[in-house]
Amino acid sequence: MKIELFSVYWSAKLTKYWPSANFPMRLPLNTLPAFRAVAELQNLRAAADRLHLTHSAVSQQIKGLEEQLGFPLFERSGRGIVLNSAGAALLCSVQSALAVLDEGVMAAAAAATGSEQRLRVSVLPSFAQRWLLPRMARWRVRNPGLSLEIETSQQVVDLVRDGFHAALRFGRGPWAGVESEPLFDMPLPLIALASPETAAKLEDNSPETLARQPLLGEREMWQHWFNAAGLRTPVMPVATFNDAGMMLQAAEQGLGITLGRELLAADALCAGRLVQISPMSVQYEQAQTYHLVYPPSLREWAPLVALKQWLHDELELSRCALVTTPAEPDALPANSTRKKR
Repeated sequence: MKIELFSVYWSAKLTKYWPSANFPMRLPLNTLPAFRAVAELQNLRAAADRLHLTHSAVSQQIKGLEEQLGFPLFERSGRGIVLNSAGAALLCSVQSALAVLDEGVMAAAAAATGSEQRLRVSVLPSFAQRWLLPRMARWRVRNPGLSLEIETSQQVVDLVRDGFHAALRFGRGPWAGVESEPLFDMPLPLIALASPETAAKLEDNSPETLARQPLLGEREMWQHWFNAAGLRTPVMPVATFNDAGMMLQAAEQGLGITLGRELLAADALCAGRLVQISPMSVQYEQAQTYHLVYPPSLREWAPLVALKQWLHDELELSRCALVTTPAEPDALPANSTRKKR
């Protein structure tokens, strides 16, 4: 269907701009998905994995496309392959054309089955548990005909190969083959958190007092926090976690104090399950932030645009809620002291 739909269009375009070239009436448009994958990933083997084809099959498709056009699209050196100026110019149009087709196929499938449109997103478990899932009811109200299918994973998935439309990733980026939009202007600072019961037992919130508490989380982050507070002290957490959501849950259960990002702790702070036990916040040296990533071809896809807007709106609501959250009665001013009972 893709070939039949665009063959005449592309032949006419090419003849218009290169009238002296002997272009055939039909362009091998079945090669365009391979061209897009190689161009986005800059790697033949990675493109073959994405398309579930052999390395030689993808190479032959690229060779056939270049022969049909009459000019190269890539610069090759050794095992490397990089878009040249002609390839870069073609990529923009190919991404747009295939995106239109992809969107049409998805809409047609939804209409044929009477089902709603579906948006598949890969999300970190901590982000899904602590922030995304509590807001899903508002997503359904705002987008009643768009199903958000969430799969949690700590692995960086290949969106196209694994059938995802987008992913929420934590890091610095960029990532090969996808566009990346940071959800925040800067990395989120780390704040010290504890359950209200744990906070009530603290004599004060000085770094010296906090250093004597059971610490949850990575030693390097705590060391950085105490160094920023002017305290040089050995740090030995009682527990570390490979998931930030589990770490915050442990703090809520009174197992110790932790460092966390305000966004992930937002609901717990607003509900009073966690309190900030020090006014100091720090930027970790290895600070990263959350990004929404997606295939370039889906940049203007209506469901993805809806997701981007909803995420930004919900993040703004979270910020406003944190600003207006009343101070915890048991929160301690810096260096204050409780009378021992």
